[in-house]
Parts: sequence; C-alpha cells; structure tokens
Amino acid sequence: MDEQRVPAGGPPRWRPGPPWAGARDDGTPARRWPWPSTLLVTVFVLAGSQFAARAQEGERVGLDPAARVLLVATGLLLLWRSRHPVAVVWATAATTLAYLAAGYPYGPVFLAFAVACFTAVVAGHRTAAWSAVAALWTGHLLLAHWLYRWLPPAGDSAAPWGTELATATWAVAIVALSELARARREQWARERAERAQAARRRADEERLRIARELHDVLAHSLSVIHVQAGVGLALLDTDREQARTALSTIKGQSKEALGEVRQVLDTLRAPGDAPRAPAPGLDRLPELVEQAARAGLTVEVEGEPPRLPPHTGVAAFRILQEALTNVVRHSGSRHARVRFAREGGALDLRVDDDGPATGTDAGGGGNGLAGMRERAAALGGTVEAGPRPDGGFRVRALLPLTPKEAGR
Repeated sequence: MDEQRVPAGGPPRWRPGPPWAGARDDGTPARRWPWPSTLLVTVFVLAGSQFAARAQEGERVGLDPAARVLLVATGLLLLWRSRHPVAVVWATAATTLAYLAAGYPYGPVFLAFAVACFTAVVAGHRTAAWSAVAALWTGHLLLAHWLYRWLPPAGDSAAPWGTELATATWAVAIVALSELARARREQWARERAERAQAARRRADEERLRIARELHDVLAHSLSVIHVQAGVGLALLDTDREQARTALSTIKGQSKEALGEVRQVLDTLRAPGDAPRAPAPGLDRLPELVEQAARAGLTVEVEGEPPRLPPHTGVAAFRILQEALTNVVRHSGSRHARVRFAREGGALDLRVDDDGPATGTDAGGGGNGLAGMRERAAALGGTVEAGPRPDGGFRVRALLPLTPKEAGR
C-alpha cells in the first residue's frame, strides 16, 4: 500500500480503483481530459487505416477526406469517455458503422470503440457496453450480408462467414478483457476499503485505550487529592502537622499522576518508541494500598496475585485501581477487601466494600465501569459490578491468564 500524507481536514480517502481507472479520491469521475491517450489512439487508427487502404486497394473504397474526418471524429470522442462513458460507447459504435457502411477499408477502425467499451465496463455501465457491442456486431452483419448490395463499393459481394466468426471472437475478447479489468478494480476497491477500515479501527482502539488510561490515572489521583485536601482544610487550624502530612500526600500523588499522564502523552508524540517507564502491574499493589490508606481507606488483601502477562497485569492493576477509587468516592465504608484467586485458567479478582453508597453512582458509573469492562473484554475476560446480597458493593473481574487478543 502506498503511503499517503494526511490532509489537514482529516485522514486520507482511498481511491476506489487503480490509477488508470479515472477516478478521484472521492470516487467521482476524473475531470482531467485524457488528451495523450486519445491522440495516441487517433494517430494509430489513421496510420493503420492508411496501410490497410493500400492492402485492400481495389476491394474497398479508398481513404478520402470524409473517411479521415470519420476516423478523427471517432478517436476524439474518447476525450469524453470518463465523463460520459455510455454516450461515448454508443457514439463510437455509430461512427464505426458509418465508416463501414461507406465501404472504407477494414483496419484498426474498431480500436476506438474497444477503448470506449473498456471504459464503460470498468466504470460499471456493463449493460450499455454489452448492448453497444451487440448493436455493432448486428450492424456489421447487416452491412456485410444484406445491405452491401446498395452500398459502396459497387459490385461488392457478401463477406465470408469466417470473417463474422472472427468479428464475434474479437467482440467477446473485448468484453472479457473489460470484465476482467472491472473485477480487478472492484477487488482493489474492497482491499483499499478494508485497509482504511482496519486503520480506522486501530485508531479508535488506540483512542479508547488512551482515554481509559487517562481516566484511570486522573480519577484515582484526583480522588486521593480531593480527600487529602479536605483533610488538610479541616485540620489546618487544629492540627498543623496532620495538615502538613495531607499536603505532602497531595504533592506526591499529583507528581505521580503527572508522570503517568506524561507517559501516556509520550506514546502519542512518538508511537514507535518504547515507553520510558514500565507499564503498571500487580507488583505495585503495596503502593496502591498505601495510596488508598492516605485517602482514608483501609484495604485488606487476601491471596497472592499470580505472575501475569504484561497486558493482563496492566488491566488487573487498572481495574483494581478504579474499584478502590470508586470505594473512596462513592461508598460510606472506609474498609475494602481485595481477594485474588484462580478459577480455571483465569484470575478471579474481587473488590468488596460494606457500603452504604453515599451517592447515586454507587460503585462508580459511566466511564469507570465501562473502562473496566472494556479492559477485560479486550483480553477475553469479564467484569461484573453490583450490590451484594448482604449489603455493600462488589466488583469482580475474571481475566484469562493467557489472554486472547481482541478482534482475532
């Protein structure tokens, strides 16, 4: 696939066919006049007809000015073949029949019609092209086997049927070649559309991934900052040391959040470079528990997290981070339980709190839960979130230990 520069108005549009198909990037007929090819065909037809006239001297009418006008007119009609393919294929058929009816010599006179027929079929006007071929062949039959008695040259006889078979073979060859080119063009169009769709899908997936990363980083860090800011304001006049601790937590959390946001943005600036910092995983669980503690949440961990592939580790860390953030933001409980277990070939990760909810978005809503589910689904896993029968809220994630890549 040729590389294309991205215009300012958006991504490049794919051409619906090969370069010679005469179409713009938006699929509309090209507006450039095909002067070079038209002149080449016209000159070839004139020169070839001149040689044919010498070979058929005495059998057909010689090339006079009227014959040359017909040949030039037939060739110049090809200038409009991209804009009006149906009209041109019928017009070239008519001028070719007029040339033959006048008794002028056979030769490359059919070339202009062949080019017009080819263009019409490739452009999708198959019925019109086939009809024009049938009309030209039928007209030639009438001229060669019936109307020849009244047409020049005088004393001419009927053409042999072998000639008609050759003419029919010629017509079938034109149609077959045109259909082959049309099928190839449609195949190119499908391939280009599939590549463009795949590129858009990859861009959408990357956009969603970055949105999830930014949401998870900012939601968790801002929740801790919000809680610590409230603590600092409440204790500023009564317990300056505790207020100082809260401000230190805000400073450290904001610095960490800025670092992670910078890492995400670096991948946008240089997508081909390796990340400067390792992706977060469950090896950072103690850090996550400590951050939750600074926000006033006690986290009890049950079980040992297994060694996970990098993508699964990132997903597990972000899901756990989001679940704890939701407890801090939306639950009246200051205690959460994190449980790691294996279920078949999957990691069973649960985060429970005893509630009750302090707002309408208990357990988190909107982007938070949606982001968890998208992360799990990308690995072939699931996330369930909802109230527990005995009260409180539970987030449960099942993540395969050997994840499947999404879309494969």
